[in-house]
Amino acid sequence: SPLINEPAPEFDLPTLHQPKSNIELDDLKGSVSLINVWASWCAACRIEHPILNDAVEKYSLNLYGLNYKDNRSDALVWLNALGNPYVESAFDEKGVIGINYGVYGVPETFVLDKKGIIRYKHVGPIDKKKFNDTIMPLVKKLEKEE
Repeated sequence: SPLINEPAPEFDLPTLHQPKSNIELDDLKGSVSLINVWASWCAACRIEHPILNDAVEKYSLNLYGLNYKDNRSDALVWLNALGNPYVESAFDEKGVIGINYGVYGVPETFVLDKKGIIRYKHVGPIDKKKFNDTIMPLVKKLEKEE
């Protein structure tokens, strides 16, 4: 991805759960964070979701969602049924922020360092091996950086 080692694109979107509250990139800075692009209509997201739930529980990750081109009520029902691993999900109803991040399919996951620099991008559903062998070692490395 051309965004690797570049500042993550700015965003300021309503949250999925509270449409009158917004979340922006600055809310993620200061900690290593993951942004997972997902949608209730996405079959691959359903496959990946239990892995995200387990990872957040096991590692206390700062996992944020970017709910992409979705219907708010469908997304809320989906999270209620499958569990909500996200600190918060931004609601990108029209997909504008997804375009800025170069998203061309869901799910996609980005790892951001403490300064908001994209350090890794994974396209497609994350499996346990990819999470344990690639993503977590990077997260641990980035957490040690100033």
